[in-house]
Amino acid sequence: MSEKYDFLVKFLVIGCAGVGKSSILHHFIEGKFKQETNHTIGVEFGSKVIQAGGKSAKLQIWDTAGQERFRSVTRSYYRGAAGALLVYDISSRETYTNLMSWLSDARTLANPNIVIIMVGNKKDLEKDREVTFLEASQFAQEHDLMFLETSAMSGENVEDAFLTCSRSILGKIESGELNPDAVGSGIQYGEASMRRLEHRDQKRTGGGCRCV
Repeated sequence: MSEKYDFLVKFLVIGCAGVGKSSILHHFIEGKFKQETNHTIGVEFGSKVIQAGGKSAKLQIWDTAGQERFRSVTRSYYRGAAGALLVYDISSRETYTNLMSWLSDARTLANPNIVIIMVGNKKDLEKDREVTFLEASQFAQEHDLMFLETSAMSGENVEDAFLTCSRSILGKIESGELNPDAVGSGIQYGEASMRRLEHRDQKRTGGGCRCV
């Protein structure tokens, strides 16, 4: 039986190697912490249907490798993305200082109206924190990003990160800033939306065509 949803949304998870991108994705989809610590090679993929703002969306999530040697490969997956989690590790200042490079790629290569939420992961490592919440909040505000901190280990705020970003995307669809009909929008109509559109069009034309 096929899944029914209003929109299909292309989503990215980007950031330096070792910040926990794969663990965030795994916890979001499977509801548990991923013990495997091997770095992603190239790109991994996952999907999940979420409910937000009275609509349903199937997120097609591309988890990109963070190592520099894979950047030329992973950049090709940015095209047409409508949403992204920009992830750093709160216990690693280096991953935080590299955020600007990842943000620049996303805004240059993806949909111009891409919705990005900045995520400070590994909130469970508070004793090893190198980046304060206030500092990161100011960075996010300066660059027009939403922001929250997560723990892929405990699951804290993991689902909220995806839902917050998705609500913003759905809001932009409602306002017309994101158009599912536009090439490279990163959004497609799902079966549920297509049925509503067909029903609306039928009502406008009097219920169907007349054969002559």
